[in-house]
Amino acid sequence: MLELRASFTRRMFFLGIANHKTLAVIQKEKSRSAAPVQLPLGITLRDDARFENFVRGRNGLVCAALEKSVAGFGEQYLYLWGHTGTGCSHLLQSCCHASDPIRRSAVYLPLAELKQYGPQLLEDFDQLDLVCIDNLEQIAGDPEWEEALFHLYNRMRANGHVLIIAASLPPAKLGIRLADLESRLNWGMVFQLQPLDDDTKVVALRARAQARGLQLGDDVIRYLMHHGSRNMAHLLVTLDKLDVASLSAQRKITVPFVKQVMNW
Repeated sequence: MLELRASFTRRMFFLGIANHKTLAVIQKEKSRSAAPVQLPLGITLRDDARFENFVRGRNGLVCAALEKSVAGFGEQYLYLWGHTGTGCSHLLQSCCHASDPIRRSAVYLPLAELKQYGPQLLEDFDQLDLVCIDNLEQIAGDPEWEEALFHLYNRMRANGHVLIIAASLPPAKLGIRLADLESRLNWGMVFQLQPLDDDTKVVALRARAQARGLQLGDDVIRYLMHHGSRNMAHLLVTLDKLDVASLSAQRKITVPFVKQVMNW
């Protein structure tokens, strides 16, 4: 378990190991003393989850709102929702990455991985400039978690800090039992992330490949789009698998190579 204190006067990057995962929390320029924040499980930010490489499609407005909030002059509360592959997790992690160069403290908390550690996990995070909570649907209907999140909202408001939450459903359909919490979820702007159309998915896939130093021919991209899942998250997982296989075999990614690796 790693102990994080918010009284450091210089920027620190904390790393710890728990359950074979790495804890990565950025603390910057905190001047007041506070009780230690205990994080039993570590979460890493994906290095490629940044605003710069998020293909926005019809999500330009939400990206602009997030960038303003991260900088401290936008909405204090934002709620994002969308189906798997629309980019909620990418954007929350982008917010944390964007906070670093402007020296604002941030943390990313995916509840799908952290729920088992209990709602006390949320204590003291109101001391940070930005808290990003992912997978809210994981704790909907749990009275202890709902109350803890309700109090976190109130503390963040009192401190003037930013809270960004993402889930798979809009607030009214989550099954939240605590009426006051459902009200808090609607305090700020609520955005539904829009899926990319097929043409924009091709742009995103090509951009991710180029970022990895891969050259994908038009025939390969067409094959991926027509023979695999068109869900953007699944497409990127497929690309990752092909990248590893290509490096291991020292071969270019061609249609026959894709068939061999993916068993299509």
